[in-house]
Amino acid sequence: MSVPPRAESTENPPVRREELRQWLVGGGTVLLFALVLFLSYRGYASGGAAGYRVYAIFNRIDGLAIGDDVQVGGVPVGDVEDATLGPDFRARVALRIADDVRLPRDTSAAIHTDGLFGRKFVVLEPGGDLEMLADGGTITFTQDSLIVSELLDLIISEGRAQQHKAATSTPEGGPGMGASNAP
Repeated sequence: MSVPPRAESTENPPVRREELRQWLVGGGTVLLFALVLFLSYRGYASGGAAGYRVYAIFNRIDGLAIGDDVQVGGVPVGDVEDATLGPDFRARVALRIADDVRLPRDTSAAIHTDGLFGRKFVVLEPGGDLEMLADGGTITFTQDSLIVSELLDLIISEGRAQQHKAATSTPEGGPGMGASNAP
């Protein structure tokens, strides 16, 4: 008696081990991404860290962003919470400061850059006033953001002016113009 040949199954072949691993890694990646988004939103919606808010008024805040550090003596003590345009067309920056950091009323604020093209941050220099800034207080002694392109333009124009001055002050054929003094 002969055994009839097996009929080929029309069902999908079983999932291979490699495909199953790829599905699990992909699913885990999606779940991790969703968890990061959830935790980020939860931190943002809760209002961020505790502390009190002070405002600083600047003419320009180019490159300063919400979430950038606020430092005193190189130590982070808060972050930039908001930036709006005031009625006098000056930037009004809200700074969230840690509760344990008390700032005198005559504190000054300056916007600095981390390196030549790095991120911006606010540096606070406490003054000597005996009264402290309260929640909602305003820092009026400020130094604006330095605009690197304007600084580079200034350096280049100064260099060109020095070159022009050197070229016009040296007589033709004199030293510096490549003339030979040989007989």
